Amino acid sequence: MKIIQLSDPHLMTPGGLLYGSDPLARLDACLADIGQNHADAEMVVISGDLTNDGERAAYAALRDRLARFSQPCRLMLGNHDDRALFLEMFPDAAAEQGFVQSVFDGTEGRLILLDTLDSGHVEGRLCAARLEWLDERLQEAGNRPVLLFMHHPPFRIHMPVLDEVRLADADTFHDMLSRHGNVRHIFAGHVHRPIAGSWRGIPVSTLRSTNHQTALDFSQRWSLGHEPPAYAVIFIDAEGVIAHFHDLPVAG
Repeated sequence: MKIIQLSDPHLMTPGGLLYGSDPLARLDACLADIGQNHADAEMVVISGDLTNDGERAAYAALRDRLARFSQPCRLMLGNHDDRALFLEMFPDAAAEQGFVQSVFDGTEGRLILLDTLDSGHVEGRLCAARLEWLDERLQEAGNRPVLLFMHHPPFRIHMPVLDEVRLADADTFHDMLSRHGNVRHIFAGHVHRPIAGSWRGIPVSTLRSTNHQTALDFSQRWSLGHEPPAYAVIFIDAEGVIAHFHDLPVAG
């Protein structure tokens, strides 16, 4: 099973620049590259912060691009998004109890896409309703491998300014995963860094934004990075999970 993950496009009103680059032009370049080189992917996942300010024009631009994108695509929300406006603009998006959460059962496992947006806060949260939904979806999966996608990582990355705004109450979340024991990998966004490791025995990874990056800075401040945009090419089979991180130099 081949899955493409890209994250944090931070789209602006078309023509707007963010940190000196054009988020829409960079997303266009990524989608074009995916379409040309990964037409065999079962799913493309965009893991949150679809827009920078939750603007209607930014969601409209995304909707226009995806209407011309031939591959199946699932959208997720991050702390920069507006859930109500997103659901208005994307009425066909999977929504459970008002949250943008969904399941995709592929050839080699179950993908569960979580909505970690806690409106008005930078950090993420899974309320009781979302945790109950996740519990049911993990139970349904049984012994099938489960791959979790979420905007906010539940794990520390040892960059203090970002660790302060990860998923809140990660212990409760982990307790649930441990009870089921079928989660093979957690894919997250939010941090704009390519990171791989494990969290309490569960393999994890994050990736760069399609627009701007976080510098490799372990101090108490956030620093802008100037690395190129990237997306992940993920292969899942009976032997395991492999993620390739593809840099995409673009202008603009």
